[in-house]
Amino acid sequence: MSSSKLVIPTRRSVLGGAGKTLSAVGIAMLIGGCSRSEEKAAPSDNGAQDIEILNAAIALEHEGIAAYQIAATSGLLEPAAVDIGVTFQGHHKGHRDALISAVEQLGGSAVEEETLDHYAQVLDAGSLKNQEDVLRLALKLERGAANAYLGLIPSLGNDYHQVAAQMAGDEAFHAAILANALGEPIPKAPLMFG
Repeated sequence: MSSSKLVIPTRRSVLGGAGKTLSAVGIAMLIGGCSRSEEKAAPSDNGAQDIEILNAAIALEHEGIAAYQIAATSGLLEPAAVDIGVTFQGHHKGHRDALISAVEQLGGSAVEEETLDHYAQVLDAGSLKNQEDVLRLALKLERGAANAYLGLIPSLGNDYHQVAAQMAGDEAFHAAILANALGEPIPKAPLMFG
């Protein structure tokens, strides 16, 4: 990677430390989607802005892929949980590939993934002690990813709204499966994401 490396927020930084979360508008601001925190971002006709936003999403997918790899090889999960995680990792690889294709179609270069050790440090993988810890981290990341994709939709040019919405749906599905595995109750309130 060149010395002018684009700084991309990680899922963890997007979610915020100590359990804080950012709004969809805050996520869009982090990746250049809008200029005022009280308004939705205007759709972009600017290919460079779309490349920046899509690269931020690629970086999030790289982190998600790494998180599931770390979990699968941690020795903390039952085989059924590993199977589900590997399936979700496959979804994230598909997301990454679709996003890379979009960046390349726009004439850009996709952001590169970091090392697995980097992601382990960012995700504080050393603090994970059991399956529940791993599932709770995965749930937090998936909920954050669903909200991030929903936040990206108004920031992207028209060609990329649908793919961002599809990815948000996948992330919400992952979050639902993980919440169920953790025995969390079905939320009573509607509009759980966004």
